[in-house]
Amino acid sequence: MVHQYKNNGYNIVLDVNSGSVHVVDEMVYDMIPYYKEKGREATIQRLSNKYPVEALEEASEDIEELIEAGKLYTEDIYEKYIEEIVEAKQPVVKALCLHIAHDCNLACRYCFAEEGEYHGCRALMSYEVGKKALDFLIANSGSRRNLEVDFFGGEPLLNWQVVKDLVAYGREQEKIYNKNFRFTLTTNGVLLNDEVEAFVNKEMSNVVLSIDGRKEVHDQMRPFRNGAGSYDLVLPKFQKLANSRGQERYYVRGTFTRYNKDFSKDVLHLADLGFKQISIEPVVGTEEEAYALREEDLSEVFLEYDKLAAEMAKRYRTDKDFNFFHFMLDLTGGPCVAKRLSGCGSGTEYLAVTPWGDLYPCHQFVGEESYRMGNVDEGIIRTDVREKFKNCNVYSKKACRDCFAKFYCSGGCAANSHKFHGSIHEAYKVSCELERKRVECAIMLKAAAAEKDEVESDEEK
Repeated sequence: MVHQYKNNGYNIVLDVNSGSVHVVDEMVYDMIPYYKEKGREATIQRLSNKYPVEALEEASEDIEELIEAGKLYTEDIYEKYIEEIVEAKQPVVKALCLHIAHDCNLACRYCFAEEGEYHGCRALMSYEVGKKALDFLIANSGSRRNLEVDFFGGEPLLNWQVVKDLVAYGREQEKIYNKNFRFTLTTNGVLLNDEVEAFVNKEMSNVVLSIDGRKEVHDQMRPFRNGAGSYDLVLPKFQKLANSRGQERYYVRGTFTRYNKDFSKDVLHLADLGFKQISIEPVVGTEEEAYALREEDLSEVFLEYDKLAAEMAKRYRTDKDFNFFHFMLDLTGGPCVAKRLSGCGSGTEYLAVTPWGDLYPCHQFVGEESYRMGNVDEGIIRTDVREKFKNCNVYSKKACRDCFAKFYCSGGCAANSHKFHGSIHEAYKVSCELERKRVECAIMLKAAAAEKDEVESDEEK
């Protein structure tokens, strides 16, 4: 499968199955659609009225070399092995999302967690339940040494003492069982202070800081319960924390909605405030919700991604450079095959734990009773749910089979599929369209960076 497109002045050809990316001139770009099926002579004849025959013949030799090297028109080598890959996948848990607090001090209008309640009641996780969760993780992690625990909510800082106590317990257990805990924290920043910052910098491998961008955008969607905005309170705290971590091992993470489809301005606003690690995600909501993105919004959103990518290309290797999560693509290594085919590992490698110890496939399934898998006392009881997620991959989803981005998004979000289609084996169209656009922009940025590096290297010579 070959996908070709134009973006910000670049003609890009992606060989989907090999992952090879080629930046080509206009002539080769025009040859690619015909060459595999029509062959060399027919392609040259078809385009001879537009390009010199000699140039077409020379380009044909280059195309043949790419084919011979396995970098163009390659076959899918994974599908015939997918059953073996799935069967070989052991039920090893490597990450937990601890819902340390089903409560929040903000009233974000798009919150899927219903201000932290998750279709239930407000609650804080006890130290005893948290300990059992860490014990469960260790017991079900097999020989895997590196384990991940995210303190999530609601707002985790509402249960700060338990967070600290569980980190201390985890550090004790990793010595006993030869494990290594990678703790992370997601916070809205309201309760962030010097004591929290010091602890986070000592113990947390990553921190996610929730802010939506410009003040008017953030305050509209992330107010306190009395309606007052939270931007002025959290922004300086986030700037201080990001700087204290050397602008690494964190993300400022926002959500854009139908109210700010010009979200590239929010990304650049955060970048101009000094943040170097930025993620702005599209909201997920049904059309009954006024803030939700719709299919008719996609053309505007695509343009924003193009604008953002163009600006990032300009800023590359300057003091205004920054990372945008959805444009971060590793074209040389990247995730392993299993990860490319089945994604985040929800329901198998990654589970969410409620304040009372129930286990769910991920944080977005919490409260969906049919997806409750067990609890930290008895372990996983609903192995049928685990099997369902184990068998979910890019080949089990009809919409993914012919999609050029399938090995980058790995089939997309199971929770979104369930929300919009009632099945984790479907695909949410809006999310798919956005992901394809982001992949195209990310590849373009790689091409622009390579071009700039080459020019600077030549200048140094």
